[in-house]
Amino acid sequence: MNPLFNQHIAIVGGGPGGLTLARLLQLKGLNVKVYERDENEHVRVQGATLDLHEESGLKALEAAGLTEAFKASYRPGADHMRIVDKKATILMDDIGTNGEELFRPEIDRGPLRTLLLDSLQPGTVVWNSRFQTMNPEGKGWRLEFTSGQSAYADLVIGADGAHSKIRPFLTPIRPFYVGITIVEGTVKHSETAVPAIHALLHGGKIFALSDSKTLIVSSKGDGSVVFYTGCQTDECWAKNSGIDFTDTSAVTQWFTTEFFDWDPLWATLFENAEPAFIPRPQYCMPPDQQWGALPNLTMIGDAAHLMPPYAGEGVNMAMLDALELASALHEFQEPLSAIACYEKNMCRRAGAIAQMTLNQTQAMHSPDGLDQMLALFNPE
Repeated sequence: MNPLFNQHIAIVGGGPGGLTLARLLQLKGLNVKVYERDENEHVRVQGATLDLHEESGLKALEAAGLTEAFKASYRPGADHMRIVDKKATILMDDIGTNGEELFRPEIDRGPLRTLLLDSLQPGTVVWNSRFQTMNPEGKGWRLEFTSGQSAYADLVIGADGAHSKIRPFLTPIRPFYVGITIVEGTVKHSETAVPAIHALLHGGKIFALSDSKTLIVSSKGDGSVVFYTGCQTDECWAKNSGIDFTDTSAVTQWFTTEFFDWDPLWATLFENAEPAFIPRPQYCMPPDQQWGALPNLTMIGDAAHLMPPYAGEGVNMAMLDALELASALHEFQEPLSAIACYEKNMCRRAGAIAQMTLNQTQAMHSPDGLDQMLALFNPE
């Protein structure tokens, strides 16, 4: 009998990784609660669409019995990708091979969260639970939340993302800055607000590269687009730049100065964006990180292995973490062995992906980034 039966498992963070893990553990008959800081399930989910991979994200959904629900929710055609130069000249139009569409399914974050939430037992997610700290209690932990509420768990799993508050309880290893800062923006109703960009997107993604800079634009199922600039900056550039990132005109002026000889088409994204832009300095955990396993605490996703987004592996890694951790907890006779096995394999796997992602990030933001991107998809 699994020693975790009749024990309390707390997952801190209700992103794709945390919710996938909750579903998988419930399928194995375990008692799980997910503590999520969002006020409720109707909070708008930010970010671009997610590209799920067969060997990771889709594999986890299959194990969770959610393949059919996913097929009903993903966006056919959203995997259409165009690589362009700074003048918006299309240099690669990836719509499939030999006239057949490749199956690289993309799904918006909101629909993915909805299908995962719908798969859980009622009351699994405890909303408005912003983690504050935790203290040892018995063989487990007493979790404290900013709301004043607390909860006991025999096993705590940190799925609380890039700025994880769970991670320091497990390891002092911190992420390092990779030299790139992203500025993220959103345009609603792209068909009318930025019609030329909307047409160029064709329902998919655009990668524009030049001058050691990137601009990635992604369509969403609600008719909006999300875009990200990528530039080489100092780590504290966003704080020290003097730019008010809630001021559309100020951010537009920065863009037209920094990207001064890019086609004016791109500036329309900034001119029509929602007022609050988000600067995101990019960090990565050391690819060779490791730590000693504990019997009552572990991590998945960005909390465990934060890395930049330029290889499209983040959500896939988190969901594969969920699958491998759930399997280990089911197969081993006691939690410490399960967690030690999971963490050893996870750190090795994530380290290889992190190094690949760092190489990709550097390549895309190099003087010949456009040529390297084209070569990646069209190897000779």
